[in-house]
Amino acid sequence: MIISHKYKFIFLKTRKTAGTSIEIALSKFCGEKDIITPITPEDEDLRKNLGYRGPQNYAVSYTHYSLNDWYRKMIYGAKIEFYNHIPAFQVRQWIGEKVWNSYYKFCFERNPWDKVISLYYFSLSNSCTTPSFEEYIKKESEDAVSNYRIYTIGNRLAVDDVYLFENLNDELAKIAKKTGLPETLILPRAKSRFRKDKRPYREIIGQNEKEYIQKICQKEIDLFGYSFE
Repeated sequence: MIISHKYKFIFLKTRKTAGTSIEIALSKFCGEKDIITPITPEDEDLRKNLGYRGPQNYAVSYTHYSLNDWYRKMIYGAKIEFYNHIPAFQVRQWIGEKVWNSYYKFCFERNPWDKVISLYYFSLSNSCTTPSFEEYIKKESEDAVSNYRIYTIGNRLAVDDVYLFENLNDELAKIAKKTGLPETLILPRAKSRFRKDKRPYREIIGQNEKEYIQKICQKEIDLFGYSFE
């Protein structure tokens, strides 16, 4: 996640939508007061080698702590920090209404069936076992399968724009214009090596898994007009 005070935008990072690549690309334009959350060590190396800013300022200001935040701080000594894939309601609380309401907020979404296939192959890279897709989807949490909670609050869109992964290159040009960046974002290839099976998702997902994903992701399917075909 990135909050740019320099360009007055908030980027919410959804799952399997080129989010890490976009995050790295946006880091190029961040100033010293902007909030940048950490990514994996390997991706941080990529960001560093490109000469872009790394994680900074992601500790939450005490002025925006909730009672629960203070409890965690006092009882467990836990640091309260902005984090990867943080939902909109939490960003709004921790950054404050003034910034939240005045900054341009955006994220990306992706065809849910294609997204979950990407998530599956990514999960295999961190697993000592090799479950089938059917086994995997039954065990994965609904929050991982659906991005909807990240960009909505109270079942309503909480961002100004949701860009579509399927139109990535065109959307990046729009983002540069909307945020006032001096140039279009150029994406590094982050986390693109995990999916070995390049078949279309339609050839991998069975009928039961298709219906299961549709049930969980019905809201974004309706919102953006996605279909399995």
